[in-house]
Amino acid sequence: MNLFKIIEDIEKVDPEVYERLDSRRKVFKHMGSFSKKAALAALPLALGSVFQKAYGQTSNDVLDALNFALKLEYLERNFYTQALQANGLITDATARGAIETIRDHEAAHVEALIATINSLNGTPIDEPTFNFGKNFSNWNTNYETFLTLAQAFEDTGVRAYKGQAPRLINNDAVLTAALQIHSVEARHAAYIRRMRGNEGWIIGEGDNSNVPAGAQPVYEGEGNLMQGGVNNVSTVGAGYSSAIATGAFDEPLTKAQVAAIVSLFE
Repeated sequence: MNLFKIIEDIEKVDPEVYERLDSRRKVFKHMGSFSKKAALAALPLALGSVFQKAYGQTSNDVLDALNFALKLEYLERNFYTQALQANGLITDATARGAIETIRDHEAAHVEALIATINSLNGTPIDEPTFNFGKNFSNWNTNYETFLTLAQAFEDTGVRAYKGQAPRLINNDAVLTAALQIHSVEARHAAYIRRMRGNEGWIIGEGDNSNVPAGAQPVYEGEGNLMQGGVNNVSTVGAGYSSAIATGAFDEPLTKAQVAAIVSLFE
């Protein structure tokens, strides 16, 4: 077993592996020192120990990620529930039926996350009190403002689940459940965007989203042309624009970025 070759191979698919561990020099120094002392039979155990530092998640990591997702689902369920209760806001029957369906999906997500957290002997967070009029005073009287915020919330959800996936990677059952929710959030996002007359996908950094300035952080980084260390404009081929290259990928949002967005409504 060639540990140096293994590290190099992993580096090809995870360029940040050294950031997850130590510096490149320290990693190879430690590996070199170990390989002189350890028997071949012990190397798999040693390798597992080293990469536990890089990729291992504790149960607290998983529970924190799940409660983070739960807060977002609380927000969305609460938002759609209040909107449906607002007199005269959603009058079109087709639109109302769609929003009711999305509300019910968010409610199911809340229940599923609570059950998952309980099954892991964790404590689900209490539902926060949200103030959707804090920065958008006409959100429940102006249909276009409502749809604008709905789009922002759904687009945030898609990117937030993507950002938390690495924290769940060592728990297949939880990761699978999170990805099932993530895909539905993406369908919601596309549907709401279509209701607003936008494309079903994000094009560039905030392009074609028409969201108010306060909600622009939802689209931060979406203009990124680099994916996997490759500039997509140079690889998608002749005739394809930078908008196509950026629109083909959704960027993850960090926990801090999502928290800043949610703070607009707390």
